[in-house]
Amino acid sequence: MTPRPALRSRQSFPLTQVIVGINVLAFLAMVLSGVSPLSPTPLQLVTWGANFAPLSLGTQPWRMLASNYVHIGIIHIFFNMWCLWNLGMLAERIFDRWSYLLVYTASGIAGSLASLWWHPGGIGAGASGAIFGLAGGLIAVLYLGKLPIAKAALKPTLKSLIMFAAYNLFFGLAPGIDNSAHLGGLAAGLGLGAVLAKSFSEPPETRTRWRNYLVVATTLLLLAGYSYLKQKSGRVAPPATTHIRLPVIPAVAESSERSGRTCFFSSANGTEINRCS
Repeated sequence: MTPRPALRSRQSFPLTQVIVGINVLAFLAMVLSGVSPLSPTPLQLVTWGANFAPLSLGTQPWRMLASNYVHIGIIHIFFNMWCLWNLGMLAERIFDRWSYLLVYTASGIAGSLASLWWHPGGIGAGASGAIFGLAGGLIAVLYLGKLPIAKAALKPTLKSLIMFAAYNLFFGLAPGIDNSAHLGGLAAGLGLGAVLAKSFSEPPETRTRWRNYLVVATTLLLLAGYSYLKQKSGRVAPPATTHIRLPVIPAVAESSERSGRTCFFSSANGTEINRCS
């Protein structure tokens, strides 16, 4: 019988600290460039890589990943990084580094796709989709995986994770919070965690092979979702209202690409607020 894998010790190169560091550095760069640390404008968010359907589903799909490292003010990034730090420390004991990165990154992109689907005229930014995915992955592994700890001992941690997800989804019903990104990230994390959990009792080589297959399958699914939304965006014009993941602010509503140029307009009266570039 194959022994159950032991929990991992703290890694010498903790991935959580790296991800938090990237988020903080991105926020500092925004502030040093003149972006308000309390209430960035929609144009500033879009400039720094926020998720915006006319661009994300156009020539800039990289926004679906980059937007996970853009935050809407200091309060937004503080609470997201606090949640990431706590969940990440646990994730590093459960997942290997590449599985952790897979769950976090894929869930963040899945959250961005869900946001584009639910709010096609919205501006989205923040790590919450990826963080919900990390929580979902941990819930699935703790519930389904064969860990070297009695199930009874895991119950308090599992309960805390479920309460975290439930509470924040309920809080996400408040106006201005993009719960679709939370749900998309959570669903992706649960699915990825469930598959990874099945390989926990396998030898290391088999677990690595499972993870590699999962990377390919996840990439194909995300590409399929992106292709569907891209086709849909060509048939349905985005509405003239926007929703972002945290504080509600007036937002850019329309974007047009002409001869490689992108123009932004205010939603109030169509007045151009940024030159075509």
